[in-house]
Amino acid sequence: MKFEEMKTIWDTTNNEMLFGINEQAMHNMIHAKKEVGQHITNTSELLWIVVNIIAGSFVLGINLFKGSENVFMYLMSAWMFGTAFFLLASRVRRIGASKNFDRTMLGDLEHAISVAIYQERFSILGRWNIVPIGTLVALGLWDSSQSIWVLAGVLVFFILTIYASGFEHRIYKGRRKELESLKAKLAMPK
Repeated sequence: MKFEEMKTIWDTTNNEMLFGINEQAMHNMIHAKKEVGQHITNTSELLWIVVNIIAGSFVLGINLFKGSENVFMYLMSAWMFGTAFFLLASRVRRIGASKNFDRTMLGDLEHAISVAIYQERFSILGRWNIVPIGTLVALGLWDSSQSIWVLAGVLVFFILTIYASGFEHRIYKGRRKELESLKAKLAMPK
C-alpha cells in the first residue's frame, strides 16, 4: 500500500470509532454465560431437593424403625423436608420469573444477572443451612450419649464445611459482579 492510500485510510478513520464490538459474538457470549448459570442452578437445586428428601426420609425411617425417642433426629428430618419443599417452591418461582425476560442481548444479560443473584442467595442459604443441621446432629449425638470425641469430630467437620462453602459463594459473587460490570459497560453512552 502506498503512503497516499494509507494517509487516506488514516484520515477517514479519524472521524470514526477506532474499534467496535461484534454484537452477535457478544450476544452469543452473554447467552452462553446465561446457559451455564442456569445449568449450574438447575443441577444444584435438584441435587439439594433430592438429597434433602432422601436424607430426611433415611433419618426418619431409621428413627421410626429403631423406635428412637431422640427428638433432635426427628427435628432434623423435619428440617430437611422443610428445606426441600422451600427449595422446590423457590425453583418454581425462579423458572416462572424467567419468562419475564425478552430474548434480546440486554434481556439475556438481565436474565443472566438474575440467575447469578439467585445463585448467590442460594449459596448463602446452603451455607447457613449447615448451622441448624450441624446443631441438630450434635444435639442428637449428645442426647444418644456418644463419645465427646465423636461430637468434637462432627463439629469440626461442620465448621470446615461452612468455611469451604465460602469459596463457592465467592465464585457466584464474582460471576454476578462480572455480569453487572458488563451491563454497566454496555450501558455507557457512546
